[in-house]
Amino acid sequence: MERDASSCNTYNYGDSLYWDARYVQDALSFDWYQRYSSLRPFVTSFVPTSSKVLMVGCGNSLMSEDMVKDGYEDIMNVDISSVAIEMMRTKHASVPQLKYMQMDVRDMSYFDNESIDTVIDKGTLDSLMCGDDAPLSASRMLGEVSRLIKPGGTYFLITYGDPKVRMPHLTPSAYNWKISLYILPRPGFKKTGSSSSSAAKPRLEAISLTSEGMLPRDYVLEDPDSHFIYICNKKVEEVA
Repeated sequence: MERDASSCNTYNYGDSLYWDARYVQDALSFDWYQRYSSLRPFVTSFVPTSSKVLMVGCGNSLMSEDMVKDGYEDIMNVDISSVAIEMMRTKHASVPQLKYMQMDVRDMSYFDNESIDTVIDKGTLDSLMCGDDAPLSASRMLGEVSRLIKPGGTYFLITYGDPKVRMPHLTPSAYNWKISLYILPRPGFKKTGSSSSSAAKPRLEAISLTSEGMLPRDYVLEDPDSHFIYICNKKVEEVA
C-alpha cells in the first residue's frame, strides 16, 4: 500500500504546520467535500442523535454545528491544528454539545477503548494519505478508530478514495468491520444535458460490491470525481 496520489497536490496535508498556517490566513468556515445538507440523509440513518460522536479532523467545518441543530447531543471535535481548535472552541463556547481538543488522530490515547459510538471522518484519512509515511499514518489512525469504536458502532468515512485504494486500508480482520459503500456526486455536479444538480438527490442505496470488495467492472460513476461514503460497522462478537 503506497501513498495515495490520486487526490494529492504539492501540499503536505498531513502536517500540522500547513494547517496552522492555513487557518491563520483564512478563518472563514469551510467544509471539505460535502456539506451537512448532502450528508444528512446518511448521518440521520446511521447515527442516532444520542450517539457519542467523535469528529476527526474537524477543522473549521460547520458540520458539527449543523448536527447539533439537528438534535445531536454529544460531539467531540479533534484536529491536529491548535489554531483551528482554539478558533472553534471560542466560537462555540456557549454550545455544551460541542467539545474541542487538539489531537493527532494517529494517537488518540486520551480516549478509552470502545468509548465512542460513531467516528466521522470527512477527508482526514485522505489528508494522511497525502503526507509522509502515508501507509503507516493511515494504519495508525485506523487502528485508533477501531480501538475507540464500541461494538455495534460506526466509522463514517467520506473520501475521494474508491474501493481500489481504500478497501486495503479498511479491511484488516482486526478491525472487524462490516462495510457498506455509498457514492455521492460532488456538490453542484450536473449530468450532461440536465439543468438540475443531481447532487441534491439522496443516494441511500448501497453499492453492490464484488466478493473482493471492489466496484463491479461495468460500474460507471455518474460523476468521475464523486465522493465515496464508507459505512464501517463494528461487528458485535457473538458470545458462545
